[in-house]
Amino acid sequence: MATKYGKSVGKKVAKVMREEKAGTLKSGRSGKKVTNPKQAIAIALSEARKEGKKVPPPKKSAKKAAAKKATKKTATKKTATKKTASKKTASKKTASKKTAARKGTARKTSARKSSTRKSPARKKSAAK
Repeated sequence: MATKYGKSVGKKVAKVMREEKAGTLKSGRSGKKVTNPKQAIAIALSEARKEGKKVPPPKKSAKKAAAKKATKKTATKKTATKKTASKKTASKKTASKKTAARKGTARKTSARKSSTRKSPARKKSAAK
């Protein structure tokens, strides 16, 4: 069975690890100092891939695979719930209109009752 990595890749990783231990290894875009050995190895392998060395493609992480499955499930659920959600919102709107109408009529009737009931002092002044 053939090896997965070429000899030059091993040399590249060793060089990068020495840089990381010395504190001179910087990450690509931000230029921050690399302190994690795993990150240093990942940098070495990605550089070797760019140079065309014998390196297998990067593994897909379990988190990313799980996230993809989750997004597919939620996408199908969202389309099903959108239809029912529109019905629910319509019923909520009509219910709120009904309660508003009830409140308005309750205010009107209480105002009428208070205006028809006159206090005894008012009746006496009206009689004079």
